[in-house]
Amino acid sequence: MQQKLICDILPRVSKPARYSGGELNIIKKNWDFSGVKMLLAFPDVYEVGMSHVGSKILYGLVNERTNHLLERCYAPWPDMENEMRKEGIPLYALESFQPIENFDVIGFSLQYELSLTNVLNMLDLGRIPVLAKDRELQHPIVIGGGPVCANPEPFADFFDALVIGDGEEVIVEILNLVESCRGAQRRDLLMQLARLEGVYVPSLYEVEYNHAGRCQAIRPVDSAAPKRVRRRVVKSLDAAYFPNKPVVPYMSVVHDRAVVEVMRGCQRGCRFCHAGMVYRPVRERRLKTLLDQAEAQIRSTGYDEISLVSLSTLDFSQVKPLVTELAQKYAAEGIGVALPSLRVDQFSVEMASQVQKVRKTTLTLAPEAGTQRLRDAINKNVSEDQLLEAASAAFSSGWNALKLYFMIGLPGEREEDLEGISDLLFKVRHRGYELSRRKVEIRASLAYFVPKAHTPFQWRAQDSIAQLQEKRRYLTRRRLKGIKLSFHDEATSYLEGTIARGDRRMGEVILRAWQKGCRFDGWSEHFRFSAWMEAFEECGVDGDTYVTRRRAYEEFLPWDIIDSGIDREFLIQEDELAERGVSSSDCRMEGCNDCGVCTSLEVELDIAEDE
Repeated sequence: MQQKLICDILPRVSKPARYSGGELNIIKKNWDFSGVKMLLAFPDVYEVGMSHVGSKILYGLVNERTNHLLERCYAPWPDMENEMRKEGIPLYALESFQPIENFDVIGFSLQYELSLTNVLNMLDLGRIPVLAKDRELQHPIVIGGGPVCANPEPFADFFDALVIGDGEEVIVEILNLVESCRGAQRRDLLMQLARLEGVYVPSLYEVEYNHAGRCQAIRPVDSAAPKRVRRRVVKSLDAAYFPNKPVVPYMSVVHDRAVVEVMRGCQRGCRFCHAGMVYRPVRERRLKTLLDQAEAQIRSTGYDEISLVSLSTLDFSQVKPLVTELAQKYAAEGIGVALPSLRVDQFSVEMASQVQKVRKTTLTLAPEAGTQRLRDAINKNVSEDQLLEAASAAFSSGWNALKLYFMIGLPGEREEDLEGISDLLFKVRHRGYELSRRKVEIRASLAYFVPKAHTPFQWRAQDSIAQLQEKRRYLTRRRLKGIKLSFHDEATSYLEGTIARGDRRMGEVILRAWQKGCRFDGWSEHFRFSAWMEAFEECGVDGDTYVTRRRAYEEFLPWDIIDSGIDREFLIQEDELAERGVSSSDCRMEGCNDCGVCTSLEVELDIAEDE
């Protein structure tokens, strides 16, 4: 009956393939004979969720290697939501069309702070209380995981438990525990979950605020809960599971290609970079492992492109032989290789030239800042000469379009740094014209700096909306012929900052904003900043407290409940070096920087250099 109702409404919505299931390589296990039933929920549209590598890993791992069942669900676009509410259809899984309330566990993948109203909307569409305290024995256990959980406090009230770190390291333990605790009281199960390393159960902690209304302590109220929750880490990436037969959608998605994860973590140490800190240390897969995974995916999917993903793919020790072998093996079949992340150097362009011999797509480089002084401060070890050499190599190799990434509002930024962005763009454009003697296209994407938890800049203030708007005006005050600038939205960045560095009081704001109709906040056509500002006011929460205030090193931070493995003194030292404009070395090239990760998490750099 449920499936028939769904089929009846699909002709009335855009992109019905988002909601129909039945894709190639889908795994449908027997509902009645499976162990724990888990739903993997992605709080964004199908096209975004289906491109997420972590979801592919968890889907295959649970379904292929355990007796448990894992199905998928994505946030319905507003037209589909309206039809579902009108027809009384609850949110459902794509494999079985079972309502999500019938599952034992629901796991949300939290990749972006502004997806949280979608989490509440999906729970509500699934007839599940949005607040954890309101759920009873018959309701699923609601779990969150992903990089946003580095500071879980702003959304702690919505989740029964949160996974800190690599999900594939702990998901099977969670499902086995849920199966062994069938029939137990909800709180008893939560206490058992809290005993698993890497699992944070917010209801087992109390939050204390000082006279100024700032969070000053988070303490466990039960002996089952640790004082700090240590991040779980896959110790050997080469031995870790990776899917050979990923689900292939029947519609275009954001990254519609075969994917192999060449390494996890990054050693570069950019001081603003959240992922570069919380995914430490570097772990690589062996060359043979990657070649086997690529071959298996090509044969099981029919894709004509293989993407080599990581935070910095060209830092992978075996990247040259990997690219060479893949290009040679699949060229005759018209199968290409994609490098999504490039360094600002000539080697990057040489690699890009090798994988894009047939069609030169836009090449992207990320200098991040406009002057060497600021690049040294943020530890972006790239010089202007390197950037211009890379641009020269690109234009000489046949590219006529370059895209450059910059950040605005970085700590210590001055007017000369903004001017430096314009100067760099002019120099790159001039170099392109000089070498190609034809019109070249230079595009600059300018994001706003948002301080993130567990980074050296976690104590720094974020620029206000007014300051960012003034910097945008400064950069656009004169016409830049042949150069196109695109800016992130200032209000969106402000809201991201309030959630990224907020405490548990932000939960009430998020709830109120959702009640006012906020959802798909990461999509400009649906973002309603005025509704968010009303929510802050009605809840008596000052967003500036989280965003524009610099914090003292000795201040308790809401995310101190999480042990990322990075030593606090290392972060302070890096922030102080930034203040002096001094860069740090690459630990893979010049030795350990004593960040603490390898010793505290009992895992070492795993580099596949012996192939």
